[in-house]
Amino acid sequence: MSSVSEASQIRDIRQLSINLDRWYVVARSSEVNTQPIGVTLWKQAIVLYRDRNEQIHALEDRCPHRLVKLSHGRAIDSELECAYHAWRFNARGECVAVPYLADNQKLPSCKIRHYPVQEQDGFIWLFPGNAQTKHHESVHPMGVPEWEHLNYIATVSVIHCQAHYSYLIENLMDMYHGHLHQDYQAWAEPSLKDIYEDSDRVDAHYNAQSYYKIDKIWSISQLFFPALRRLHPEPLNVSYIYPHWASTLGKDFKIYCLLCPVNEIETKAYLVHFTSLNAFWRLHKLPVWFRRFVKNSLFGSAQKLLDGLVKQDVLMIEEEQQAYLENPQRRGYELNRVIASVQRLMRNQVEKLK
Repeated sequence: MSSVSEASQIRDIRQLSINLDRWYVVARSSEVNTQPIGVTLWKQAIVLYRDRNEQIHALEDRCPHRLVKLSHGRAIDSELECAYHAWRFNARGECVAVPYLADNQKLPSCKIRHYPVQEQDGFIWLFPGNAQTKHHESVHPMGVPEWEHLNYIATVSVIHCQAHYSYLIENLMDMYHGHLHQDYQAWAEPSLKDIYEDSDRVDAHYNAQSYYKIDKIWSISQLFFPALRRLHPEPLNVSYIYPHWASTLGKDFKIYCLLCPVNEIETKAYLVHFTSLNAFWRLHKLPVWFRRFVKNSLFGSAQKLLDGLVKQDVLMIEEEQQAYLENPQRRGYELNRVIASVQRLMRNQVEKLK
């Protein structure tokens, strides 16, 4: 019976689970300070905390004593203390202290799950799958190399939608929906050129028109003043690099979407937008400290644009999810060949776990 159910879920993309043997983004580095925080990755409650050396750790967010959340507690040295009875757990999930333990009592042998976790490029990457698979050379965090690069200005927007992750990925890969964004629109007149597909990614290449061109010192003001924008042809490339997404619009813009699927009807993600300063060769000759000052000062310069895009996309994505919940048998009419490739990749990734 269960195998039939699993097969049905793989056929229905809107009930599809995730490939756990991949690295997912569960938080920004700046979100994890002295106070532990709770996150959820595909129905798994996880607590993140820093030890005294600022190292990130991830444990199951459930004290084995009374099953309350450890994220209510606090970090002490390299251990996590439960807020309820002050039981302590080390980074491996082992109970190492109970304050009221009697002399003739031993520490309980209970142990909670600990997760491989990495802090990289401004984000916390977590591996929820098989520990042996984690060591395979092809399985590693995708990374965001522009995060520290002095020639790129970053803006981050959080996507939190009540919808299955497939709706978000399809939205990001289908460039024909630019009409939705009106004043926030960055591209126009897309035309699908070709698709590349393999077992781990789908790349779609569009010809398009871009509203932005970052080639003069005042160019970044185009992000704030729509009247300064002028359409010009640029290649628009979008890639589903399972389980995340990346895009480039010409040479001036690069965007990532780092996913954290919560469950079948909820998805969290971080949309990271980079504006390139590569065209300003004189800037590259200035002292590193000054270039870093410029980079940090301009952080979030595209916030209004990015948040506007996210708000409009989330509205559509959640309406798609609601329509599915009301009538799961009803299907829409799809004309973009990219969507079939994306759905095939999602199914193939889940089938890898069987």
